[in-house]
Amino acid sequence: MNRARRTPLPAQRGVALLTVLLLVAVMSVLAMAMLDDVRFATRRARNVQSVTQAQWHALGAEALARQTILRIDAAQPGRTTLAGGWNGRSVPLPIEDGERGMATLRIRDAGNCFNLNSVVEGTVEQWQRRELGARQYFALLHALAFDDAQARQLVDTLVDWIDTDATPSPAGAEDAHYAHREPASRTAAGLLADTSELRAIAGYSASAYARVRPYVCALPGAGLSPLNLNTLGPDDAPLLSMLTLGALDAAQARRAIAGRPAGGWTDAAAFWSQPLLAATAPPNPVLEQVALRTRFFGVRAQVEYGDAQVVLDELLELRAGALLLRARQWDPDP
Repeated sequence: MNRARRTPLPAQRGVALLTVLLLVAVMSVLAMAMLDDVRFATRRARNVQSVTQAQWHALGAEALARQTILRIDAAQPGRTTLAGGWNGRSVPLPIEDGERGMATLRIRDAGNCFNLNSVVEGTVEQWQRRELGARQYFALLHALAFDDAQARQLVDTLVDWIDTDATPSPAGAEDAHYAHREPASRTAAGLLADTSELRAIAGYSASAYARVRPYVCALPGAGLSPLNLNTLGPDDAPLLSMLTLGALDAAQARRAIAGRPAGGWTDAAAFWSQPLLAATAPPNPVLEQVALRTRFFGVRAQVEYGDAQVVLDELLELRAGALLLRARQWDPDP
């Protein structure tokens, strides 16, 4: 006996339709998610490629900087002057006719600054206060309009941060002070590797750091700042005040810098014989501190390539006719 085929009820047909529509919706969402993942992965790969390419261009600019520095050094043996306007000048370097990006290269004298590490002397794990370096830093801070109390605190806390003893200076701070901070920390008990480390030291507020930043550096070693008399500019007047332990004010320091011969100083004795400087009677370590040749060069390469932007900052030391890499940083503190 034949049975009649059942006809689906309207409600059952509605449920089946809703199920199909739900499946289609789910599949659509999954498909869109997969497409988004593919697009994101493609974009990420493209960005990684752009960053890598930009870094290679930055390293290429650094190689060009090395050649330029060696040419500058060879042009006037024994002296480094501002001839050619190289110090601090930004040089544009188009990439692929400028269609894909642009690089900018800047070379500067990186020794015309106060070496923060010079407030101590000694050896690794045996750093102790260097009075001459501390006095020079105090003079620099005074030239930058810090009052005596502020300057004394900034000097003492810097010394305590670097030295290896546990006895705080009169206005300083050792581990016991930093242990009560949030988060707790300790002093470095070692030389600074970068000026940005000042922000971790007691007394160095954002405003204080911004004020000293253009005039300080963290050179490798604790030697006194090797100022090149032939590359100092008018804006470096506070450094000359520092060098003379405050004997020259800012206006006098600018006049002393302006008194440089057109071709630069040929010997340091001629510089110290200027009437403004003759009366300062600098001690022998200060006389030996100044130079006529730049020892440290700073190189900055900024590259924009596609959607990528990279910054390469390096410290190079010129020694025996060769350039030694002392520090390299990507996307550094501006």
